[in-house]
Order: sequence, then C-alpha cells, then structure tokens
Amino acid sequence: MASPPNPGPLATAVSAGASLGIFRLLAVAAPHVAALVLMLQTEADFGSRLCFLLSWGILNFFWIALLRRPALSGALSLTLVVVLVLLSRLKHDVVQMTANFVDLMVIDRDTAAFLFTIFPNLRWSVISAGLVTIPLMYALWWLDPFRIRRLPALACKLACLASLVAYSVAWPDEAWRGYYDDGYLSKFSRSAVIAVSDFVHSGFMESDAVATEHLNVPLVDSCQPKGPRPNIIMVHDESSFDIRQAEGIKVPAGYGSHFKSFDGKERRFLAESNGGPSWFTEYNVLAGLSSRSFGRFAYFVTRIASGRVERGLPLALRRCGYDTISLYPAFGAFMSARAFQLTTGIQHFYDAHDLGAKDVEPDSFFYDKALSLMSQQPPKTPLFAFVYLAANHFPWETKFRPDLMPSWRGPGNEPVIDEYLRRQAISADDYKTFLAALKKKFAGQPFLIVRYGDHQPEFSPHILDPALDEAGIGRKLENYDPRYYATYYAIDAVNFEPVESPTEMDTIDGPYLPLVIQEAAGIPLDPSFEEQKQIMLRCKGMFYACQAGAEARRFNRLLIDAGIIHGL
Repeated sequence: MASPPNPGPLATAVSAGASLGIFRLLAVAAPHVAALVLMLQTEADFGSRLCFLLSWGILNFFWIALLRRPALSGALSLTLVVVLVLLSRLKHDVVQMTANFVDLMVIDRDTAAFLFTIFPNLRWSVISAGLVTIPLMYALWWLDPFRIRRLPALACKLACLASLVAYSVAWPDEAWRGYYDDGYLSKFSRSAVIAVSDFVHSGFMESDAVATEHLNVPLVDSCQPKGPRPNIIMVHDESSFDIRQAEGIKVPAGYGSHFKSFDGKERRFLAESNGGPSWFTEYNVLAGLSSRSFGRFAYFVTRIASGRVERGLPLALRRCGYDTISLYPAFGAFMSARAFQLTTGIQHFYDAHDLGAKDVEPDSFFYDKALSLMSQQPPKTPLFAFVYLAANHFPWETKFRPDLMPSWRGPGNEPVIDEYLRRQAISADDYKTFLAALKKKFAGQPFLIVRYGDHQPEFSPHILDPALDEAGIGRKLENYDPRYYATYYAIDAVNFEPVESPTEMDTIDGPYLPLVIQEAAGIPLDPSFEEQKQIMLRCKGMFYACQAGAEARRFNRLLIDAGIIHGL
C-alpha cells in the first residue's frame, strides 16, 4: 500500500498561514466574546446591558482610534473592564457600595494606602498582573494584521458616547442601586455622565452664586466663657437607634434608658445616611455642615472636604483653649478620615493601629483608651475627645465576642435583631462603666458627654416598612423619609450642669450637634456658629431640609466668601 505523498513546502506554508489566520481572528473575537459573557453575568436588566454595550463600544473605538489594531484594542478594553469589576467588588466588600466615576475624580494617596494596608498582597498582585499583561499586549500588537481607519473609529466612539449620555440623562440610575453588588460597568458609566454634569453645574458642593451678607471675620481668637470650661466627650454610637420605632419588636426589660439624657428626655437626631456610611455623620458632627450639600458627591464627602472645609467643632473649641483628640476604630486612611479630622481641628488623631486595636473591638476598649489619654492631659487644659465606637457594626448574622455578657438571652426576634439588641446591651453596659470610671478617676473635674447614633442599621427599613420591596425602600431613602434617618442624641454630665439653650431641641438635624454641644458647655459662639444658630432657630432644627436646601446653600456661600471653605 502506497504511503500518502508528503505535502510540499507550498502546502505547508498555506496550512501554517491558515492556522495563523485563524489564531489572529480568534485574537480579535475572544475579547468580545469574553465581554459578552461578563455582561450576562454582571448586568441584570435591559437598560444595564445596553449601557454595558455602549460603554464597551466607547472603550474599543477609543483604542482603535488611537492604535488602529482591533485585537489589541479589544484586549485593552477587556483588561480595563475586568479591573473595574474586580475593584468594584473589592470596594463593595469593604464599604458595601460598588465603584463610581467619582472614585476617579477624587482619587487620593489615602485611598491607595488604605487598600494596600488592608490587602497587603494587593501590591504584589498588581505587579504580577503587569508582568503578565505587558508581554501579552506586545504579542497582540505584533500578531494583529488588521488596521482600521481612525476617523470611522472616532465617529463610532462619539455615537456610542452620545447614546450613553442620552440614555443616562433620560433614565438616570437610582442612587440606591450603588449598594447592589452587580452592574459594575453600567453603573460606573452612567455615574460618569451625571457626575460630570453635576460638577460642571455646581462644583462639588452646592452654594449660592452670591451673598448679600458677610460673616464677621477674621474670627476672634479670645474666648471668655461665663463658667468653667468642661471637658467634652463626643461619643459616636455605631448603628444605634431606638428599635421600638418598628412595630412588633420585642425588647429586653429596661430597654431605652440608654437613649435618654441627664434630664430624662429622649431626643431625636436626624442623620444623613442609613445603613452604612458613618462618615456622612462624621462630617456632620465635626464640620457642622450637611453632606447633602454635596449632592451625588456626598459619598466622598470626607475625602473632598479634607484640606478644603476648615471649619468645625474642634477648631471652635481650640479657639477657647481646648486640646482636641480623636480615637478612630479603623485605619486613618479610610475615606481620608485622618486628613479630614485634622482639617476640622483635631490635633491628635489615634487610629486602630495607633491604639493597638485587633479587628473590631468592644466599646470598652475605646473607653479605656480614652481614659488613659485623658489621664495624660495637663490638669488646667480642657479636653475635647471624639470617641468613635464600632462594635455594633454589621454583620449581625454572627455573634460578636460571645464571651461578653454570657448571661444574655434574646427576647425572641429574628436572630439578626436579637444579636443587634445584644450588642446594644453591651454598649449600654460599657457606657455605664465608663461614666463610673470618669467619676472615680477624675473626681471633681467637670465633663460634658454627648452621644449620638450615627445612622440606623442596614436592616431597619425592612422592619420599619416590611411590606415594601427594595425599590420602594430605595425611593423612601432617596426622599429622606425621617423614619429611616432618625436615631438619637443624649446629653450627660459629670460634675457639671449643662447650660440651658433653645438649641437643645427634641429633634435636630445632624449638622447642628456641634452647636448644641457648644451651647450646653457655655462656650461663646464664633460668627459662623452664631449665624448657624439663627438658621437653627428659624428652621426649627432642620438644616438642609429647610426651604429645600436654600438656607444651607446661603450658609455655604457665606463660608466660602469668608475663606473658611475653598477649592469646591
């Protein structure tokens, strides 16, 4: 039987060329197929998938207009999309929100430092990915035989961009969808359209274009309080509110006393966030201003305000001779907390690393650290201490420190709610111990202690309105239904009688708490807080909600004209 003839050189060359051609076609098609699979896995509805495709078109035609090579352009586009998805999922794991275009607008060294701190292997992952990606991109550059003209590519890119802008303006993405762990590329792209539009229209922060009045600046440095200056302690009570606002919740005996002030009254504090972003309230109670003035940029308020909003409770107290310290339960780079708090007048900032915190610590840990730091204070210098607690942070599906309060018995709610109540009981017990230690360790020294709930827990809307679906809850959150934002504030004192003031209202917006504290301590107000007091009295405790934001915009302009706010 005759053996088949050997293929000639020409046939071998043709076969090799065909194989190379197929490989090159696959190199062009593969990124698009991968992007299609990624879209189907991460985008949930027609609108999101349309925005994904338009964004994919913008990326591809951008690279084609620049490089003219479709295979390399597709690979670069896919790389960027995959990186966005991974970073978005990482961000959601840390702060329960996906990546937003504003992340790029306000990117800073603190954010990168925070990521590399909590994920120490991330730096090596980035380097390894670069070492693999760069040779691959070079190979695609060399193998890609196709060349596309730049002008048609640019026209296609502009067409995709125009379509994306039109769709995003006509059907803007609801802000609450940012908390969903999906739709990474579509949400990022739609947020870019709205963020750029808002920034062009009003900058990062809303304010009137002009003001007919002016604050009396420069601020006077001297301070003449009528009575003794008490040490002031402000306690950030994580995720705490009176759960009896929801119907049908069983609470243990004695529940509710933690929310009462020295006079037996329970007062409401209206936060500007629900379920997670404590830094909204951090901005409120330190700067004395509204995060809502930042509109869609509010999520980044502390990062934006760092170095720009030079106004706040600590600065006002320093004018009256106070030393100011802050005890923070996370890394100081998180949401630029350290930089922001220093801008508002905190002199000594101690983060989790400085304090030696290991993971989430109970309230007693931070109270003990505060007592230790206060004992080092010069006896004739009053102190302001901001004590930021974290033990009542989510998740409540797991039992936090089972060794604490072992005799606790849940009243019979869902496990999540009973665990929440257990942590509140631990918090209340730790606070009582802290008060007793203050009286014993600093006998005769005056203290004013003000506590507040920074926001309701993330499950609160579901127990306040159990019949509503996610969209209905989202609309209520967007409309700032006060039931979803009401927590508490309480005033206590040791060896001190709080000064009576009309600012001590039954319900206040969060930005007024610095004013309430200064009035209760008998501290003379500087011109900016004196002006804000008039707004508070005129608006009956409302700030941004007063006259649909008009009062807040006018006040922001006064602060800008006075040079207290700049660069916004």
